[in-house]
Amino acid sequence: MIMDYSVFVQLLGNFGFPIAVTLFLLVKLEKKLEQLEQAIQALSQTFSKEDRQ
Repeated sequence: MIMDYSVFVQLLGNFGFPIAVTLFLLVKLEKKLEQLEQAIQALSQTFSKEDRQ
């Protein structure tokens, strides 16, 4: 039983931190991509309005 617990702790230490960092970065990247998409749409609308004039 002690060996099972130590293996679990070791696996968590080896894989838990990288997984947590990966998830954190994916969430932050998703927010930045949404902001970039909104900026591109606004820029596209601005160019559309200028082309019509």
